[in-house]
Amino acid sequence: MFKKILIANRGEIAVRVARTARKMGVKTVAVYSEADASAPHVKVCDEAVFIGPAPAAESYLRAEKILEACARTGAEAVHPGYGFLSENAAFAEALDKASIAFIGPTAKTIRAMGSKSAAKDLMEAAGVPTTPGYQGEDQALKTFKREAARIGYPVLLKATAGGGGKGMRMVEREDDLEDALKSAQREAKSAFGDDRFLIEKYIARARHVEVQIFGDGVGNVVHMFERDCSVQRRHQKVIEEAPAPDMPADVRRKLLAAGVDAGKAVDYRGAGTVEFLYDTANDAVYFMEMNTRLQVEHPVSEMITGLDFVEWQLRIAAGEGLPLAQGDIKEDGWAFEARLYAENPAQNFAPSIGTLTTLRLPEEKARIDSGVVEAQDITPYYDPMIAKIITGGATRDDALARLRAALADTRVAGLETNAAFLHAIAAHDTFIKGDVSTRFIEENSDALHLKDAVGPKVWAAAAMDLRRRAGSNEDDPWDTAAGFRLNRPPRAVFWISLDDKPALAIIHGDKDNAAITIEPNAGAAARRAGETPDAPTQFSFEGDTLGNGAYALSVNDEQYTAHVAQHLGGLRVWIGAAHWDVALPDPLAGASAHHSSEGTLTAPMPGVITILSAKPGDAVDAGDPLLVMEAMKMEHAVKAPFDGVIKSYKFKPGDQVKDGDLLVEFEESV
Repeated sequence: MFKKILIANRGEIAVRVARTARKMGVKTVAVYSEADASAPHVKVCDEAVFIGPAPAAESYLRAEKILEACARTGAEAVHPGYGFLSENAAFAEALDKASIAFIGPTAKTIRAMGSKSAAKDLMEAAGVPTTPGYQGEDQALKTFKREAARIGYPVLLKATAGGGGKGMRMVEREDDLEDALKSAQREAKSAFGDDRFLIEKYIARARHVEVQIFGDGVGNVVHMFERDCSVQRRHQKVIEEAPAPDMPADVRRKLLAAGVDAGKAVDYRGAGTVEFLYDTANDAVYFMEMNTRLQVEHPVSEMITGLDFVEWQLRIAAGEGLPLAQGDIKEDGWAFEARLYAENPAQNFAPSIGTLTTLRLPEEKARIDSGVVEAQDITPYYDPMIAKIITGGATRDDALARLRAALADTRVAGLETNAAFLHAIAAHDTFIKGDVSTRFIEENSDALHLKDAVGPKVWAAAAMDLRRRAGSNEDDPWDTAAGFRLNRPPRAVFWISLDDKPALAIIHGDKDNAAITIEPNAGAAARRAGETPDAPTQFSFEGDTLGNGAYALSVNDEQYTAHVAQHLGGLRVWIGAAHWDVALPDPLAGASAHHSSEGTLTAPMPGVITILSAKPGDAVDAGDPLLVMEAMKMEHAVKAPFDGVIKSYKFKPGDQVKDGDLLVEFEESV
């Protein structure tokens, strides 16, 4: 066994690998960029080596920097994690030349499977069923149009060097093919340095299933059963489970056999995943691709087998062969994994950056694989994953109930996350039944995004927290020493945002008989302006402080527990799995302070402008794209908020922009 390994990655997978290495008595070396100098993966390893600036292209993707770090520290092997250099054949060859073991397959296998086109050809020759499509060298637009017509719309464009949903587009008609291909090519070129594409038949009600395999590199391959990864947004997985639900026994046998055959076709070594589309209408499975690395979702397979896949990787790479034969690998129970991302589901899952001012993960209820901590920044340089929340149980219902409970206890403030969205999926009747497909989110979008309006229960929690913060006694918000006056009814005032306008909230009474009055339009200010204020909203509540931002409350005789934390200058209130944001505006700034200046559009996050979709003077309709920017390895279209005319662009393609930069001046049509 190796004495010391270098982990050529960051975040939760680097922490995960280090955990197993420590258990095995293997020393670890971390590498880090400027953005990750104090990241958890640096702290959990025995040594750490700085490798460059924050952008991955200048640090984690610099193979020579990794080799230099190995030489400096005496690392005998490199674990690549996933992403970055994990499927880079040239990197594997460079390590081999330097007599450093690569904890993964051979460069030959990586190269064979690294091109989706070449992999499909190889699998067809091995008798593994593949999706109907075109994977030729001719990349002309007319060729794609001809082949798409032959296959039949809708079709799926896929980058041959792609992964993680990047560079993938579904096209429903020929008129959309050219624009979709150009956009996908730009994204693929940026993410993978390769803009070659293949085209496949899009199976509308398909399921995404995959087989976890391990090989010893000399022809012996075993499987760790299958996973279902059908629930996806933008072709990226959101919730995975093992085993796959509601799969006929004969289809499962074919699937597992095809996964093993795929591994044998390339003398696979180490951990790999063979991905398939399962056409439920015809009970057919089709090979999509082989990922020559450990997958993000590997914990669900670990949970149902009771095995440590990183330990298997190290033992195979050290020459020990497969630790178990197929007959000795047993399946027991069910498992789920939910990917907690810094992203905004209400804004087409746009990545969210900022500081994790609050991070509460349900470590008592689930296995948590995370590479971030509270107060850490989520930057625009890397994948926005915060954590993986993994639960298991004897049955699917048991494991799913535990997932819902864990997600209900997940609280993040300082930026947006998909936590409530994940809970909505786990609580959806269709998902509970196991009726999943790659269109699940699209087909159930309205229900998954449904959110109750801010109401008395939220205001009561916000009032309790604000009163506590205003007082000197942290334990008793009703203590008269905390600002209430003797011989007068206790009273506290704070500003909130109601319907995007400042409003005055007055809390009065005591903890056993409290009430809130909310005056929309700032009440007195409206009267001074000669306007008639809206009628105040009034309700009574009772509350007790439980500590750590938690409150036991009763509104209209309905009892509940709320958690409150500071969030972007306001408050974030959690009740169960749902959360609401309470803005605390400056009343002197007026309502306009809470909106972007009319007629302007600003950058939602740092990124690079890639294309201007129109020119100054052009009239555009609401929803038309104005420009495209790239951030966090994905393209984001900035669209017209209403019908209008473009006055001017403030940046040109190739320019770097900061969060909040004015991108375009836009005048509404009258």
